[in-house]
Amino acid sequence: MKLHNLQPAEGATHKEKRLGRGEASGKGGTSTKGNKGGQSRAGYKNKRAHEGGQMPIQRRVPKRGFNNIHRVEYKVFNLGQVDQLVEKYGISEFTLENLYINGLISQFDNVKILGNGELKAKVNFKVNAVSEKAKAAIEAAGGSVEIVK
Repeated sequence: MKLHNLQPAEGATHKEKRLGRGEASGKGGTSTKGNKGGQSRAGYKNKRAHEGGQMPIQRRVPKRGFNNIHRVEYKVFNLGQVDQLVEKYGISEFTLENLYINGLISQFDNVKILGNGELKAKVNFKVNAVSEKAKAAIEAAGGSVEIVK
């Protein structure tokens, strides 16, 4: 075997289609693009979600529900979770700043305390919202609650 004898295996290579090179290429006239229409022309680009004139799915499917623009989203902490966090991080004051520094909330989160679980430690809270049950449990444990806007 010598370098000048090397050639690819039979069927491994194909002749390149020479489109748009006249009738002699065997692909003359429409250059294998069919007759007329956008896809036969240069610069054709298929638009996202275009279904060839059929009514698109986003218009066929009915709209459902709505988004309430006045909804307030809260990051929720139950009293049981608060007790664990107090032990883990040694927090005596449960504030938005402390939670953010410890990576428990993002900078613009609103925090609400709910009454599920038990609170053993005396903790002072400065949060956006508190349920009635949680407020009673916090004050019974000797802590205080301050609502921050």
